[in-house]
Amino acid sequence: FEPLDWGRVFAREQPIEIDLGCGKGSFLFWAAQTQPQRNFVGVDRLLRRLRRVDRRAVRAGLQNLHLLRIESTYLISKVIPDHSVSTYHVLFPDPWPKRRHQGRRLIGAPFLADVRRTLTVGGIVNCATDHEEYFEWIQREFQKDGGFIQDEPAPLPEEARTDFERKFVAAGKEVYRCRWRKR
Repeated sequence: FEPLDWGRVFAREQPIEIDLGCGKGSFLFWAAQTQPQRNFVGVDRLLRRLRRVDRRAVRAGLQNLHLLRIESTYLISKVIPDHSVSTYHVLFPDPWPKRRHQGRRLIGAPFLADVRRTLTVGGIVNCATDHEEYFEWIQREFQKDGGFIQDEPAPLPEEARTDFERKFVAAGKEVYRCRWRKR
């Protein structure tokens, strides 16, 4: 793949937000519907999930929502143009809780370097997880990177919750959120 030309992807030039691992698209669909002045990209590896989101977006006539079936790390490192994304949403990524699997975690030094390169000045990364240890890991990784300043996470209405979040809240689990702004 070559770097994306956002002008060919979206009809209108607007800030770009990317939902990495959009799943069934609950948050993504809500965001695209309520913020028509922004363009949204949903990314997932599972085609059936993307097809479901696509059918819903087509029925709603959303012109500001596109989907990509691709690995998130490859997308950010090879396909996203420099300084072109205003916001990344990393909502409930796999925590890979076993110590021997932690190298598979999405958030780490190489990922953050690519995110920083592709974010606009003042760009934002929103993260959420129900896994406390992974949340602490995320916090440490952003602090080690040094290219981000922590902000207060924006509260979301209930209709913006992902399916994972609804499940976790119903089970009485705590949801941990953080928001980081590019320096």
